[in-house]
Amino acid sequence: MFSKSFGRRRFLQTGALFSAGLTASIARTRLVRAADEPVQAVVIGSGFGGAVAALRLGKAGIKTLVIERGRRWSIVDPTNNSTFATYRNPDGRSAWLNPTTVVYDPVPIDIYTGVLERLDENGISVLCGAGVGGGSLVFNGMMYQPPKDLFYRVFPNSIDYDELDQIYFPRVRSIVKLALLPQDILATNYYLSTRTFLKQATVAGLPNRLIDMALDWDVIRQEINGTRVPSAIIAEDWTGLNSGAKNSLDKNYLPQAEKTGNVEILPLHVVTEISEVPGYGYRVTCNQINESGEIVTSKSITCRYLFLAAGSMGTSKLLVKAKVTGTLSKLNNYVGKTWGDNGDNLGSRSGLPKPTNPGQGGTGSGLIEHFNNPLGPISLESYATWNAPDGTLTSLGMVIPEATGTFNYDQATDSVKLNWPANSSKVKKILKTAAYTYNILDRKNTTSTYNPQTQTILGMQQPTFEASTATSPHPLGGAVLGQACDLYGRVIGYQGLYVVDGSLIPGSTACANPAFTIAALAERCMDRIIADIS
Repeated sequence: MFSKSFGRRRFLQTGALFSAGLTASIARTRLVRAADEPVQAVVIGSGFGGAVAALRLGKAGIKTLVIERGRRWSIVDPTNNSTFATYRNPDGRSAWLNPTTVVYDPVPIDIYTGVLERLDENGISVLCGAGVGGGSLVFNGMMYQPPKDLFYRVFPNSIDYDELDQIYFPRVRSIVKLALLPQDILATNYYLSTRTFLKQATVAGLPNRLIDMALDWDVIRQEINGTRVPSAIIAEDWTGLNSGAKNSLDKNYLPQAEKTGNVEILPLHVVTEISEVPGYGYRVTCNQINESGEIVTSKSITCRYLFLAAGSMGTSKLLVKAKVTGTLSKLNNYVGKTWGDNGDNLGSRSGLPKPTNPGQGGTGSGLIEHFNNPLGPISLESYATWNAPDGTLTSLGMVIPEATGTFNYDQATDSVKLNWPANSSKVKKILKTAAYTYNILDRKNTTSTYNPQTQTILGMQQPTFEASTATSPHPLGGAVLGQACDLYGRVIGYQGLYVVDGSLIPGSTACANPAFTIAALAERCMDRIIADIS
């Protein structure tokens, strides 16, 4: 229920109250207007866009409700595995309402509102976070600012990169507290895989460096010295770090928003529909669920300002359904289009000289930037894989994809599905671009076996690679800047309706992980929006 500071003031009403005997839209509108003003703003989702929106709305004195489908995940005891499930001992906390784990080999688990969801769409599987803090709970911590020249291969010139670089990226960096992997930690055996990754890039003549991370390195030092449970250092990353090493949004943006006294977060509420209340604002219909996913009650919440921040998948599906079913009939034809997978490709190299310690040293930190790849720019990031055999290294590649996906509504199932052209030449080019860079790494890092007694070379060993585009952890697009929305996330055709998450981004953040860019763009959008509505 809502806290006393928000009051119960009739704005939280069941669907039955709105529907019983009030079928005419005029009657519904009068009912809403007659009620005490509910809440000024609703934010759907608490990830990188929603958390930014919540903080800025709260600081502006705007009463705001954040609706989050997942539960809170608080690190109570960082000396044990009490908060998140682990790969080694998986349970329902690993996955969002799924009978098996959703990363690595599937393992049967109990049905629970776990922290990571896999959506199996048409042509691609997509990973999404669930919980207060959204994707920040499950991401690998890479906060990579795209270079200016690559940024403009994706975004319109009317978005000022220098403004982002001077104002908004630094603002996010200061709040999330980003930092490079310290040299003393890099030197430990736990981070041998990162050192090997960077060294092999240097041997291959590929530019490489460390990347800013949303990690508390002091906590990782405590993991190393045994005063906190091993988490990052043993590659427990995709489903949360029990040591508390991640600087997730539930530790910075969201508590700062709540401390304003103007923001409340409703966890375990799944939004099913958004609609316009003519002459007033918007209605959000949602189901409150328990931790097994069972519906406790259905609710309707009204607001003057509605901010969509449910991630590319959640926001796009809500908007497409609203357009087709007529609850937001003025949405334009760009809604549900220009979706992309950020050019993601997951790769593994094997046959490297041992040891490589691939199951240690999370959650990543090493970066290769091969921007003069003749097939297109690509970045590769190291990340540890808990069950990888020694002599291997794993990495995430990102290119600028040429393919686009679309969302379509199915009336028979009342659901929205993403369609991705997995077999197209444009998608296959992602792997060809990655293969070009991997081949350079492998050729340049061929090793020989030498017999010192006979002074002869006994053999040559060249690493090999494999890569896949079947799964993306970086869904982007569906309500793109300059198409479905204006350049500040204001949905075209509506006042008081905004998008502030990865849906704004046209399929790619230019060879970079999206989180940093999503947060910076959200900060930029909120500066303009707050000025408009305050």
